[in-house]
Parts: sequence; structure tokens; C-alpha cells
Amino acid sequence: EVRLVESGGGLVQPGASLRLSCSASGDTFSQYAMSWVRQAPGTGPEWVSASNAPGSSTTYAPSVEGRFTIGRDNAKGTLYLQMTALKTEDTGVYYCARFRTPYYYCASYACLGSFDSTYDDWGRGTQVTVSP
Repeated sequence: EVRLVESGGGLVQPGASLRLSCSASGDTFSQYAMSWVRQAPGTGPEWVSASNAPGSSTTYAPSVEGRFTIGRDNAKGTLYLQMTALKTEDTGVYYCARFRTPYYYCASYACLGSFDSTYDDWGRGTQVTVSP
């Protein structure tokens, strides 16, 4: 079982930028696609972005397309989420999640948002608060 640790969250004003990181234990990081998922207070989880294992294919939720960029450094075992032009509605706890099956990737929202079936390991999250 992999250990995922998110970092980089904080309190920022609208329009600001943040970069989140997700560090993975072990040496299998490069074999798995990864996603970022967020959860705002009082709501269910919302899938944000995904990357296939090599980082050559990425997918974004419409709400963040053009503002967020997912990336990964497989040599360092780290996943990133560069967030720009942040909005108050981006507030929430951001989690990284690992796909259940090595080398598998799906780009459909139905698959990426199937949290119980698509993913098997989650970090504890990092808080992002966007407030004037």
C-alpha cells in the first residue's frame, strides 16, 4: 500500500496562485495514473484533474480547465497541481488519489468520478482556502 502526502495548501485571495504537491512512498509511482480530488465543506468530493502514468495525457474538470495544470515527476514520486486565478469556489480540501490498476487510465468523467471503483489509495488532504 502506498502512502500519499499532500502539501502546499494555504489561505490566499481570489486571483492568487498555489502549487500543491503529493509525495508518494515506494517505487511504483511511475506505474499509476493519479488524480486530484477536492471536497468543499458540506459537499461531496469533486474530481478535479487526472494524469496518466507517464504524464503524457491529462484531463480536467470544466470548472478548472485553463486555470489548473496537473503534472508529475516520476523520478521524484511526486504529483503536482498548479492552480492559478483561484476563485472562492476553489476552496476545499484537496486530495491526491492513486488509480487502482497499474498502467490503466480513463478520461471519461464517469470513470474519473467513480471514487470507490477507480482509486484505491488516498492522501489525507491539504486545505486550500480562497477568501477576499
